[in-house]
Amino acid sequence: MTSKLSIVIPIYNESQQLPELFDHLSPYRERGHQIIFVDGESEDNSVELIDQAGFVVVPSTRSRAAQMNNGARQATQDILLFLHADTRLPENADALIVSALSNPRQVWGRFDAHITGDHFLLTVVGKMMSMRSRLTGIATGDQGIFIKRTFFENIGGYASQPLMEDVEISRRLVRLAKPVCLRECVSTSGRRWIHRGVMKTIALMWYLRFLYWRGVDPKELAKKYR
Repeated sequence: MTSKLSIVIPIYNESQQLPELFDHLSPYRERGHQIIFVDGESEDNSVELIDQAGFVVVPSTRSRAAQMNNGARQATQDILLFLHADTRLPENADALIVSALSNPRQVWGRFDAHITGDHFLLTVVGKMMSMRSRLTGIATGDQGIFIKRTFFENIGGYASQPLMEDVEISRRLVRLAKPVCLRECVSTSGRRWIHRGVMKTIALMWYLRFLYWRGVDPKELAKKYR
């Protein structure tokens, strides 16, 4: 493996799950990949825990798009991987990504998704998310979007908007190159789905996507999402 990753993780008040996330990411650090946490004004001891674990933490305003852009500006490796704090990578994800982008024509991609949790519909949601993404080329942040750093810089990074930043950048990217759709799954927590109600969350997300497609301002969508 010659190319290395800069793994950018935006966080906000994630102290409870950070120790397990450190364990998950440590093998990647040992293999020479860069790990960048970007803190969005956490009110707990997340920053202290990251410092104690010896990882890099970058301050930012509380905006996932801004956090990911700030993290990308600190990146020094060839490939960016944007990872949510509650998402876990499949085994050997680094080798899978490097192999996928070894073709000069391939500049970005994502994983299939598995949503963890007891509700049976979460598995269905993950499969539908992966299928929809494979058909449309649009990826979500839960799928671990990866992209060559120079290409990310050339397109101007994530748009400054409070919601649907992953859909927006996917739309721009897919006009230039089809994504590599890896069938290996990232596992992402179903906590927000279960907390809000699985059916209610499914309906809300489809409603918000429809409104976004109709051109509704992402700021208005963010209010509905909260």
